[in-house]
Amino acid sequence: MKKLMPFIILLVLIASCKSYNNNQTISQENETSLVENDTVVISSDESDYEIIIIEPGFNSWLLTTARPEGYYSQEWLESRNAILVQSWNQRNLQPSAFDPTLYELRIDYDTRTDYGYEVNYKLYNYFVYFQIKHNQRLSSFMPRI
Repeated sequence: MKKLMPFIILLVLIASCKSYNNNQTISQENETSLVENDTVVISSDESDYEIIIIEPGFNSWLLTTARPEGYYSQEWLESRNAILVQSWNQRNLQPSAFDPTLYELRIDYDTRTDYGYEVNYKLYNYFVYFQIKHNQRLSSFMPRI
């Protein structure tokens, strides 16, 4: 019996151990809430322009990693956005050369229009996030965080 007791204790310990599955599955219910939480609507109080970004992770990245509002000047953001939008739209027009699932929609950005600071700030930060997440390079500039 003395030789059997350690073996029984070992079996009980092994049986009581539970492995945890850390992989979260996304069900239909979770997917809807995930999209709602990661949908960023960019609009300007000064104008009637609006951008809707549905990208999982962008909202939390914007709040935690991106430079704070006011870090860049509006003129700087406008100049970078003009370059990045042009590159994005060129890639959108070439689905055989660039992944069409990445560049699904054309961005209608007019450099002569004043979209306001918030629209330019969030659009620029989306481009930075997009380049980092998808390992893309939209211009000769390295994405700055």
